[in-house]
Amino acid sequence: MPAEIKVGIGDYAVGKKEGIISTYGLGSCVGITLYDRLTKVGGLLHALLPEASYYGNKGNPAKYVDTGLQLLIRDIQKLGGNPRRAEAKLFGGAHMFTNVTSEKLMIGKRNVEVAKRELKKYGIRLVAEDTGGKGGRTIYLDLSTGKVRMRRVSGGKVIEKIY
Repeated sequence: MPAEIKVGIGDYAVGKKEGIISTYGLGSCVGITLYDRLTKVGGLLHALLPEASYYGNKGNPAKYVDTGLQLLIRDIQKLGGNPRRAEAKLFGGAHMFTNVTSEKLMIGKRNVEVAKRELKKYGIRLVAEDTGGKGGRTIYLDLSTGKVRMRRVSGGKVIEKIY
């Protein structure tokens, strides 16, 4: 059984050729995976908030979509991966609180928007997405294939898909 690296909130990990990188409990947070099929280098970011500058660039840069993606790209390059060749998959961005209607407080939606904007800025193709809704998600990136197994719980139902 391949080794599993667990990524927490505001964290990321990269690897090459074998193993699983996972993250649990994606609510309004987003999980972004990048994978270069040629070199079998991949990584996963679990970002809590959309833009570091909006929050005064405080604390850990991996907790923000924009600066966390920069870190993920940098470390993928260190392992020989090419971000321009990489495929991105995006998960999470749920709307967890139904009583929140202010656009500013819809963190999940903003996380998804910023993730898409930043991926486009770096020329990285978004090839799969499972975002929005109300449920939490867990994702597993298989470094040998680039496939992501996603498990979502919503309204008491468990949904599993491979991307």
